[in-house]
This record gives sequence, C-alpha cells and structure tokens, in this order.
Amino acid sequence: MLKRTFLGCLSVVVSILLAPDANSARIKDITALAGVRDNQLVGYGLVVGLDGTGDKTNQAPFTDQTFQNMLLEFGINIQGKSAQLKNVAAVAISATLPPFSRIGQKIDVTISSLGNATSLRGGSLLMTELKGADGKVYAVAQGSIVISGFGAQGADGSKVMVNVTNSGSIANGATVEKEVDMPYAKEGYITFELKQPDFTTAERIEQVINHEFGHKVASALDASAVKVNIKNAHAAWRESAGYKGEIESPESDYDEQAEKSRYVPLISRIENIQLDPAEVGARVIVNSRTGTIVIGHNVTISPVAVTHGNLSVIITERPYVSQPQPFSGGQTVKGTASDINVNAQASRTFVFAPGPSLNDLVEAINRVGAAPGDLIAILEAINAAGALHADLEVI
Repeated sequence: MLKRTFLGCLSVVVSILLAPDANSARIKDITALAGVRDNQLVGYGLVVGLDGTGDKTNQAPFTDQTFQNMLLEFGINIQGKSAQLKNVAAVAISATLPPFSRIGQKIDVTISSLGNATSLRGGSLLMTELKGADGKVYAVAQGSIVISGFGAQGADGSKVMVNVTNSGSIANGATVEKEVDMPYAKEGYITFELKQPDFTTAERIEQVINHEFGHKVASALDASAVKVNIKNAHAAWRESAGYKGEIESPESDYDEQAEKSRYVPLISRIENIQLDPAEVGARVIVNSRTGTIVIGHNVTISPVAVTHGNLSVIITERPYVSQPQPFSGGQTVKGTASDINVNAQASRTFVFAPGPSLNDLVEAINRVGAAPGDLIAILEAINAAGALHADLEVI
C-alpha cells in the first residue's frame, strides 16, 4: 500500500514537471512558414431560379447583357431584344484558395448580388470561373445558394428584413482546377515569420531550435523572421540518430518531390517546439463605436491628477405674442424666446501615484463611476499629457 501510494505521488510530481508552462506556446502558434499563404479568387456569374426577386434589367442592363452572352454559347441569339428577366441576378463570387490545395479538392464560395436583386433565396449559381490576381483560372464554382437572411414585403411598401438576403454561400461550391506552387524552401533555408514581430521572441525561437538540434541551425534575421539551414538541420538530426556520411543525394539521382518530402518531418519537429514568447508591448485599444476598451498588462501611468465632470446645456424655446396698444396702428407679432440653462455636475478628482498598475487605473476610474465614453476621454487626455506609457490605438 505504501509502495503504491509512493508511486502515485511520483507520477503526480512527474506530470507537474512535464506539464507545459501556462505562458508557453508552440512555434507553429506564433509564426507562419514563409511562402505558405492563402490566395484570393474572384469571379462574375449569374444566379438563376429566383422567385421574382432578381435584377430589374431596365436598371441593371449588365445582367441582361450577360444573360444574352450566355445564351449565345448555347446557339440562341436574341441580340437586340430585352429579356425583361425577373428570376436572374448578376453576382460576384469570392473564395479563398488555401495553401497546398490540390486539383479536385473543394473550397467554399461566397456569392453577393451586384445589381438590385432583393433576394438570392432559392437561386442556383451557374458554372463560373474563379480567377486569381494573375488572371488565371484556379477554380470553377456552381451550386445552390444558402441564404441565412429572411425578408417579407407588403403591398403598401412595408417590409421586414432579418439579416441579409442578397448574399449567401455555397459550402464546397468550387472545385480546384489549378495548383499554386508554395516555395517555402529557398536557397537551402526555411524561414519562420513571426505573426507579432518582436526581437526578444525571435531570439528565443533561435535559441530553442538550436537547443533542439544541438547545433547552430537557426538564426534570427530580424524581429519578424528566423531562418533554418535545411542541410545543417538534417545533418544534426542524422548525427543524433547515429547516422554517418553525406545526407545530400547525388545530382543525377535528384528528385524534387522526394526532396520536398524530406522537409515535412523537419518542419513538423520545429513547429512543435515549445517556448515562452516575450510579453507584448504596452497597448490600450479603444473602439469608439462600441465603447469597448482593452488595456494591456504592462500599461503604466506617470503621476497625474484627473478631474472629470459632466457639463450639460439645455436650451428651451418659448413662443410669445406681442400685442400692440389699442388704436396704436401696430401689428400683432409672433416671436420666440430662448431659455438657456447650464448644469455643471460636481467633478471628482483622482490622483495616480508614481507607476500605477492596470488594476490601479481600473479601480480609480470605477470609483468615479465613469461610463465607457468618459473612460475613452480620460485615457485620451492622459495620453495627451504624456503620462500614459502605452500605445493608444483608437479603432
């Protein structure tokens, strides 16, 4: 029993020692592999099958023109005649081509009305080419559109609208027709780019990678990139496994695809290394539209006194009539008198001692009962006084 208890305690201790730090992160979570990226696709097409909610062709002539051009592809010529369509809408199709997408894979597409169609509900997108920034076709989209919104309109012009009905999406609605090369290995190096550039974090990434391989295989280029020498990393890996000799294949037997496949386990090993990223710089984010304020952990304030109060001015218009004396020959005149009332509420003053923390700032402002709009004004005033030791960003 004692032995079992001892082993149980030992397992708990080992688990605690092996548990990752709460502040630690994997390299894959804070970096991205250089050369690996999404690509945006766009297309123009027609949605058919609408229940009278399509484009009004007299106001959107491009819909009629596109429809006639499509009919020409099928040997039907109605040039010069307006079709007066009600069930067709011209749309823009957008999609994101993920990295390493293969021919035949499916991707999601978003459809948005270009004309004056009131709803795309029940419509089907006809086959549409999706092109990249280079003008080449990378995918083809087609399918039934899913609309999350709903709308209803009465005969008197009143209507009810829930969400948006003139845009929707098609899950797996496009098929990839062309692959995009991802040159993530260049001149014998693989580069990891930091999502939040920081010199301290870049240095720590370099150190943990070199420690993992036991050799100098990584070097930080700047605050945003760390490059890894592929040949040195493979050599260090094979040496740790007990292999000897050259690791490079002869040029006559060189196979590009086989060479790329050798990078997969190397990148996998590197991106799963744990490290403690550096703390981000002090920053205060203010959303003036919603009143949302996010204050970073490292925000401090120099000694400063703040007085904040509300001043309201109320103007009341009071009509009056000026009546002339009898037999004076004057005229009755209407006028307006303005009553102005200024109300200044009692202001409250709070003082920040040297080097207050985030908690001190929040508590002091809460004590005076400041609303989000008041808090934004206070932070902007403190920043203008040069007492806020942080970047104030208003979005």
